[in-house]
Amino acid sequence: MSSSPVLCKSPRVTVVGAGRVGSTLAQRIAEKNLADVVLLDIVEGMPQGLALDLLEARGLELHNRQIIGTNNYADTANSNIVVITAGFPRKPGMTRDNLLKINAKIVVESAKNAIAHSPHAIFIVVTNPLDVMTYLTWQTTGLPRNKVMGMAGVLDSARFETFIALELGILPADVKAMVLGSHGDLMLPLTRYATVNGIPITELLDTETIEKLVERTRNGGAEIVELMHTGGAFFAPASATSLMIESILLNQSRLLPVAAYLQGEYGLNDLFIGVPCRLGYGGVEKIVEVTLNDQEKAALQISANSVSNNIKKAQEILNN
Repeated sequence: MSSSPVLCKSPRVTVVGAGRVGSTLAQRIAEKNLADVVLLDIVEGMPQGLALDLLEARGLELHNRQIIGTNNYADTANSNIVVITAGFPRKPGMTRDNLLKINAKIVVESAKNAIAHSPHAIFIVVTNPLDVMTYLTWQTTGLPRNKVMGMAGVLDSARFETFIALELGILPADVKAMVLGSHGDLMLPLTRYATVNGIPITELLDTETIEKLVERTRNGGAEIVELMHTGGAFFAPASATSLMIESILLNQSRLLPVAAYLQGEYGLNDLFIGVPCRLGYGGVEKIVEVTLNDQEKAALQISANSVSNNIKKAQEILNN
């Protein structure tokens, strides 16, 4: 007699913060059929309303994922992945670092509450200033470094690829690029490694044009903030985070640039910063060290120094 089939428990992803990034991410996760979703926010009624709206679209989008909206962290229990998007977005003229004081306490509180109900979860941080907020999340949760990461490089790389494709008038999917460093003005787009179907962009574009695209990438978020006036990017950040979740839950072992904790890699220590990582079931399963020239090493060090200084500022804020 054949045994009954074993029903596997659906993976669960909690999204803390039901703003534009969080709600769009919840939609991406459900409609890509990656996991059940818990959408949490402190504003009563908002996550519940968004969850109901997404539930009503299930028949149209042909999936049956469970979507819960809540104000209670108890409803997030046993999540496989927790994504922190909670915090205040940038306004025109604001840098990501201006948000340090406002968002540090929000992220620490979110991480503390989430880890209490999902002690084995992998944490992905989206809140800005991202590298610092990821460090605070790691410090607060006490998780091993492979289980905490920040979403930065995937988004920045996608922006760089988009601008290259627009400049050349080609399909963005044919462009491959990687951006390292902090998620801000000091990020490091690796122009030497950027290719179009294997052809280096240095063969297709002149130095001045490439530098213009690099500068636009560094200011990619600010450009959107200035255009919108009332908020920042959310479609592309949600897509970037969704890609990371997909690589982890499906154990795809994709090589993606994410903010990871470094212990000597690239000559850096005790900070989170964007580097190429292999993402799978275990989270950050491997940090890949690519060869950098002297100019790139110097730029990465400057980026790292800025992150380290902001980590110290954040810790001072939290201790006062």
